[in-house]
Amino acid sequence: QVHVVESGGGLVQPGGSLRLSCAASGSIFSIHEMDWYRQAPENQRDLVAAIFSDGTTLYADSVKGRFTISRDNAKNIAYLQMTSLKPEDTAVYYCNAEVRTTPRTTYKTYWGQGTQVTVSS
Repeated sequence: QVHVVESGGGLVQPGGSLRLSCAASGSIFSIHEMDWYRQAPENQRDLVAAIFSDGTTLYADSVKGRFTISRDNAKNIAYLQMTSLKPEDTAVYYCNAEVRTTPRTTYKTYWGQGTQVTVSS
């Protein structure tokens, strides 16, 4: 069993910063990819940032230069540092992790429950 838990959301003023954390725990042999998605009301869930086991990262165009994804492989934690936040960044932010539970299994994606980020004055 694998659990993914997000934390760090909250209310912040425009131009402010927040750091989200995503912790994966349980029967983990290795994690290939960890992603952050977000979903605003009545919108689809969109990819925000991704980080791979070799440190490669990618970002949605809307957050490039403002958000930074990082990862602590020893602790199975991914972070999303968000700066220069805008009202349009308001959404529920979800994390997922692509996990192998044994050396012989294929990777499976596990999702967290999400954390709310609200950018408002």
